[in-house]
Amino acid sequence: MPVLFFDIGATLADGRLEADGSLTLLPRPRVVAVLDSLREVPKGIISNPGTSEGAAASAAAALHEAFPGRFPDDGLVHWGPKNSRRLFEEAVASAAGARAGAVEADECVFVGEDSQERAFAREAGMRTAAHPVFTLAAMENRPAFWTRIELPEGQELPGLAAVANEAEVVPVHVASERLVLAMATTRGVHTLERAGFTVDMRGHVEDTAAFLVRDNRPLQVADTFADTPSATRYAAETSLRARAVFGFVADELAGTATPPVASLGPAPGGVYLAAPAGTPVEDVHLPGAKPGHTERLLPDPALLAPRDEVRPAGLTAMAGDGLPSTRTIAVVGAAVTPDVLRGHVARISGIEPLVAGRPLKVRSRDASAEDNGRVVEALARRFQDLGLTVRLHPFRWRGHQLFNVEAEHRVTGADSTVLITAHLDSTAANGEFFDADGEPRLYDPAVDPAPGADDDGSGTAGVMAAAECLKVLLEDGGAPTRNVRFVLFNAEEQALVGSKFYARAAAAAGDRIAGVFQMDMIAGRQQGTTPTVEIHSGSSVPGPVVSASDALGGRVARTVPVIDPEVTVQQVTGADDPAVGRSDHASFHERGWAAVAVSEDLFSTPDGAPGNGTRQYHTPGDTLHDQDHSTDFAATVARSVTATALTLAGL
Repeated sequence: MPVLFFDIGATLADGRLEADGSLTLLPRPRVVAVLDSLREVPKGIISNPGTSEGAAASAAAALHEAFPGRFPDDGLVHWGPKNSRRLFEEAVASAAGARAGAVEADECVFVGEDSQERAFAREAGMRTAAHPVFTLAAMENRPAFWTRIELPEGQELPGLAAVANEAEVVPVHVASERLVLAMATTRGVHTLERAGFTVDMRGHVEDTAAFLVRDNRPLQVADTFADTPSATRYAAETSLRARAVFGFVADELAGTATPPVASLGPAPGGVYLAAPAGTPVEDVHLPGAKPGHTERLLPDPALLAPRDEVRPAGLTAMAGDGLPSTRTIAVVGAAVTPDVLRGHVARISGIEPLVAGRPLKVRSRDASAEDNGRVVEALARRFQDLGLTVRLHPFRWRGHQLFNVEAEHRVTGADSTVLITAHLDSTAANGEFFDADGEPRLYDPAVDPAPGADDDGSGTAGVMAAAECLKVLLEDGGAPTRNVRFVLFNAEEQALVGSKFYARAAAAAGDRIAGVFQMDMIAGRQQGTTPTVEIHSGSSVPGPVVSASDALGGRVARTVPVIDPEVTVQQVTGADDPAVGRSDHASFHERGWAAVAVSEDLFSTPDGAPGNGTRQYHTPGDTLHDQDHSTDFAATVARSVTATALTLAGL
C-alpha cells in the first residue's frame, strides 16, 4: 500500500492569518471527499509553515481542526522549506514506520499544486499528483494530461460541471461557453466523452504549470481569408495569433526551460502553454504588448460553478442612479486628498521612511524583494490602527512566502461585501541596467530599485485613503448596509497570481461579493494633456458577470464628473476591452463577480492614438517625482472610486 503526503497551502486548504495571529485553514473543494475515499491509506504532510516562532505548532493545530482525524500519524508530518529534495527524502524515510517495513521511494506519493515542489519530490523518487483529485491515479501510476474540453451545441457549462465534479477532471480555465482547459486522466477523459463532450488531450501535466499569454497587437491575416466567412476568418486569426505568441515565448525561454514549454493550443487573445517547473514565463514580455499579458492558471473544481449563483440576487440591476450623496462626496473630498495620497506613495516607494521615526526606506516591492514583506507588515498595521479586522492570506510563488492583505468592516446581517482593491507589489523589468563593465544586463529584483509609485503605489494609496475615509464616515454616524473590504494583492506583476489565489479562496469560502473596484495605476498623466479616466469592465467570461460588471462600471462613470467635471471618462466594455484579463479584477470575473479596473489613460484608443498615462511603466523612473505623476489626478480617480464603492455599500 502506498504512503501519501500532501502539501497544505492551496492544495488541501486555503490559509489565512487572523488578527490574533492564529492560522485558519479552509478545505479546498473535493479535498475532504478524496481524503475520506482513501481512509485506509497512510497519509502525511509535507508543508512549509514559515519561519516565525510557533509556526509549525500553529499549522498543526489548524490542520487537525480543518481535517479532524484524517492525519493521525505525527511521524508522517514534515514541516520545513521545500526548496530541494531533502524534505521529501525525509518523508520517504518516515514512511517505513507507517508501513512497519522498508518502503521504496516510488511507493510514496506527493500531492501538491506547486510544480516546483512536485519536481523536487520526483527527484527524491516519489510519484506526484498535481491535485488531490488525481491521488488515486498517482497511486496506480496513471498520469494526468492537459486537456481541452469542447462543449458541442446542446451541452452547457453546468452539465460539464456535473460530470467533471464526479470524475478525474479539474478545470483550470473557462475560455468560453464552448471551451474549457482542464487537467484530466484518461479515465476522466473517457467519462467526459461518454457524456458527449469533445476532448483533446495534450501533454502530461507532471511538473508543469499552465499559463495564458495574450497578445493585443494587430495581426496581419493573409489575403486568402479576406472573402471567407467570419467564423473561418476568426479561426484563422486565432490559430495564427496562438502560433505567433507561442513561438515568441518559446524562443525567449530557449535554454531556460528543460524540457521546453509546450503549446496547449489557442486561448482567448493568445495561447495556452505548459511550462516546466521554475520556468520564468512571467518574465517574458512581448514587445509592444500592453500590461498584464500573462495569466497564471490555477486548478479549481469550483471554476465551473454556475455564474449566476455566486452573487446575491438583484445586484445586477443595482437600483437607483447610484450617485453618491452630498454628504458622502464631502467626506470623500476631505479625506482622499493629493497630500494624503502623496504621503502613502512616498512611504511605500522609498521617498520617505516606510514607518515614521525609523530609518528603513523601501527600495522595491517586487515579489522577490525583501522589502515586499516589510511593506505588507506596515500596511497591515495601518489598517489595524483604523479599527478594521485584518487578515493576511499566505501563498507561495517561486519559493517565496507572500501575503495578500485584507482589512474589513463587517456589518451584521449584510447580504454581501464590497471590495476596494489594488496591488501592492512593483517591478522595474522594463528598465535598463548595466554591469560593472557598462554592459547591459537583465533586471535583478533582488538588488535593483522598483519604486512603482504609479504602478501600483498610486492604487495602493487610493485603497488606504478609502479606508481612512470609511473611518471618518463611521465616526460621523455612517452605517453601511454591506460589508466593506479593502484588499491589497501581492504578485500582480507575476501573472496575477496573488488575486488568483485570493478569489479562488473567496469562492471556496462562499463569499458573496457585490462588486470589486480595482485601482491599478491612477496617477499617470502627461503634462498638458486632457485628464482621462479609463473604466474597464470587459470580460471574456460568459454569463451575468458581463452585464453586472458593466453596471458597476457605469456607476463609476457617472460619479467621475460629479467629482471633477473637467475629466474625460472612457468606459470600455465587452470582450475587446484591452484590459480583459490584465489586472486583478479579472480574477473576480473568473468567479462570476462584478468587477472593474479603474486606471489612468493607459491603453491606446481604437484608432491607435496612444494613452497619456505614465511613460515610466515598469522602470526605475516610476517615482513620485516623475513629471507624469500627478497626485491631483490620482485624487480625482480615488475619490470617484471611493465614493462609488461606499455608496454601493450603503453609505
